[in-house]
Amino acid sequence: MTQTFESFGLHEDILRAVKEAGFKEPSPVQKEAIPLVLKGCDIVAQAQTGTGKTAAFGLPSMSKIDPSKNSVEILVITPTRELATQVSDELYTLGRLRGIRTVTIYGGSSYSRQISLVEKGASVVVATPGRLLDLLKNNRFKNFKPSIIVLDEADEMLDMGFLDDIEKIFSYMPKERQTLLFSATMPEPIKKLAGKILKEPKYVSVTPKNNTTNIDIEQLYYVINESERDSAIIRLLDATDPTKAIVFCRTKKEVDRLSNQLTAVGYLAKGLHGDMEQNQRESVIKAFRSSQIDILVATDVAARGLNVSDISHVFNFHMPFDPDSYVHRIGRTGRAGKKGTAITLLTPMEYHSMQRIAKKVGTSLEHKFVPTLSDVNKSRLKKLANDIENAKLNNDAVELLNILEENMDIAQITLKLISLLMDKNSIKGPDKIGFDKKTLNSMLKRLAEKEKNKGNKRYSRNSRSRHNSSNRNSSSRSSNRRR
Repeated sequence: MTQTFESFGLHEDILRAVKEAGFKEPSPVQKEAIPLVLKGCDIVAQAQTGTGKTAAFGLPSMSKIDPSKNSVEILVITPTRELATQVSDELYTLGRLRGIRTVTIYGGSSYSRQISLVEKGASVVVATPGRLLDLLKNNRFKNFKPSIIVLDEADEMLDMGFLDDIEKIFSYMPKERQTLLFSATMPEPIKKLAGKILKEPKYVSVTPKNNTTNIDIEQLYYVINESERDSAIIRLLDATDPTKAIVFCRTKKEVDRLSNQLTAVGYLAKGLHGDMEQNQRESVIKAFRSSQIDILVATDVAARGLNVSDISHVFNFHMPFDPDSYVHRIGRTGRAGKKGTAITLLTPMEYHSMQRIAKKVGTSLEHKFVPTLSDVNKSRLKKLANDIENAKLNNDAVELLNILEENMDIAQITLKLISLLMDKNSIKGPDKIGFDKKTLNSMLKRLAEKEKNKGNKRYSRNSRSRHNSSNRNSSSRSSNRRR
């Protein structure tokens, strides 16, 4: 039997908002978490981003509180300003019919305005750690005693260095409370934090034990030469034609360079990194969310907590440094039940590192070859033919045709118009990028043998070292006996 939101026993005004929001069936994390939150349990929930975590803690929490108290009942702590705004917006949408007011607290905005909004009777506060701790230290809140506290994207807070701030924040919180911790991954520091701030928590996991990546994400990799990265990313963007994509880079300098390069070849692209002013960042994110730009080129830190539901592709311009970064990056796509594609570019020297990351996160990546120029152009021709076939007739089309027919026959007109369209849609660049199957297999085989030989040499050196050490110890014992 299919479970429904009605079966949980949520408040009727919350249920009305759920229906208005178009939610049909609870997601796996919602099915597990909502009953536990309603019972008052502390929980540790592990689920990928984009699986409905905000509703998983928001719906039951807002069903439990009394909005007429005119005091903060729910505190949600998020790693970034962008995520705080998104979570606050979603909680407002789900709680507004019950009269629940939400306030967002983050750095870079007026202290007095944020404090005033809270004191006017906010039931829910969504805050970033730095600004929240600052306000608590300086005793800027009156009677701030939330009964439910949520840590959202806890592993991202760890990555951004906020764990000490989180512990300090909890020193200001009431001892009698319900605490909910949500995280995509569970590194050891997060487990230790959970042990300190939660009481006898129930554990929720909708992630298979050996798989921390979303099954709705197709994961591909392409092996290329280092010098081919720019050509490869442009070719793959041309071939995949993403509705909206993030390209992850390692450095701010690389973000600036690549975003300019993509713009130069005709893509609506912008960069996002930590050196940008806050208003610049907000402007770029707003443009990306509203589809004014299609490609966001970003560093890991800049894209932390970015919650945009219609990202079709994520590209790793360089291979991420560690498994957690890989999980976070690709988690920007395949959200809310939609399919997504994650593409990683790597050189033969990086191949084994990528395999180790894949093994660590318990996933498999499919190897693909970068499409040739002729492949992409053929694909573009088919799409162009389909677009022409389905195009709506413009009112001025007949008049233009009459003008053209004065000097040309219909066949010439058709061919010239098609040529014009093809010139505008043509793809440039080298015909072949990366390695053919035979060359790649040969290179990988040589690299594997090289790694094996290195391992044998290390083993040999260690064996000799142990043998010499054993001889020295034996000699020393004999000497002691003689003495």
